[in-house]
Amino acid sequence: MADKQKLRLMITNFKPLFLFTLFLLSGTFLSCENNQQVSVDEPTLDEKIGQMLMVGFHGFEVSDTSHVVRDITEYHAGGIILFDVHVPENSPNRNIDSPEQVKQLISDLQNLADKPLFMAVDQEGGRVARLKPERGFISSRSAEYLGDLNDPDSTRYYASHMAEMLNELGFNVNFAPVVDLNTNPQNPVIGQLDRSFSADPEIVTQHASIFLEEFTNHNILGVLKHFPGHGSAWNDSHVGMADVTDTWEEVELEPYQNLAGGEHPFAVMTAHVFNEHLDADWPATLSSNVQTGILREQIGFDGVLFSDDMQMDAIRSFYGLETAIERAVLAGVDVLVFANNSVYHRDIVPEAVRIIKDLIDEGVITEERIDESYYRIIQAKNRLTETR
Repeated sequence: MADKQKLRLMITNFKPLFLFTLFLLSGTFLSCENNQQVSVDEPTLDEKIGQMLMVGFHGFEVSDTSHVVRDITEYHAGGIILFDVHVPENSPNRNIDSPEQVKQLISDLQNLADKPLFMAVDQEGGRVARLKPERGFISSRSAEYLGDLNDPDSTRYYASHMAEMLNELGFNVNFAPVVDLNTNPQNPVIGQLDRSFSADPEIVTQHASIFLEEFTNHNILGVLKHFPGHGSAWNDSHVGMADVTDTWEEVELEPYQNLAGGEHPFAVMTAHVFNEHLDADWPATLSSNVQTGILREQIGFDGVLFSDDMQMDAIRSFYGLETAIERAVLAGVDVLVFANNSVYHRDIVPEAVRIIKDLIDEGVITEERIDESYYRIIQAKNRLTETR
């Protein structure tokens, strides 16, 4: 009788938590990289927080001395992102050397985890491609090239080959496609890098939809970026705050609105942009007005929401780590990304876990808010591993 009363209370107070409880009680299993079945037991708070963290590291292989081993095994980090270039040391050597090496690295990382990892990469095509032909990976075309060509068959050809390669290597998350509108061709990080399909939201929607379909067909979670739109900015959020107050237009929301009603699942990545018309106090990544009010309530998106790199200058230089984490979680972010590729912080995962637990102890963040993100993450991972 007590269990039934507890379930009724969950239904009344927190529907997502109730659904997740049923998900646990149903005996659902997740498949790991080695095809073993891992049951989803009732998670601890530490495990739930760990699933909300994605981290980058330096190294071509897993070793006992790497902090990533500790991050996964002790702190339950739920996601890893790989890069080809190590920016803090201006080195061309980071995580990616060859297809065989990357496949082994991902397999070894997955074998460390008690739940499948989000294994992520930025493989957009063109200039933003961590998996480059000179290292043995297939070539790709930029979004601008495909948008200018505007041939769905060509887009599908490149999207399918990209998705197949990612799947074979073991990636299950790709931070693409970009759905920023090319409203400012001089934008240093979007327009000038050929990352946008078009200034026309219908063209952007059509080609992004093809990528999402091919990603879904190959068990890759595509991630639309950067919400609510980075295409009109004049400066680079990697090196400072990008203020789009005078340049952003509501049309930049249209690709998200169009794709939210589609049949292919996707995640979203936030933008480190400031727009005082949307939030007079906080940039988009840290704004509940933007990420909850617009993305979740207005557009109706209920998938996984990734932050852009929390160590980029637009966040790091303007807000302390504690404030940034607090505001991002309260805004609705599910996965905090610490790429360790602007600055390198070996202990960012344990520090982030400590900060979140302190915020929970202080009553600033509720455990129900953590449960909400954990539920979304596990549901997405379950979908990805069902047919792998």
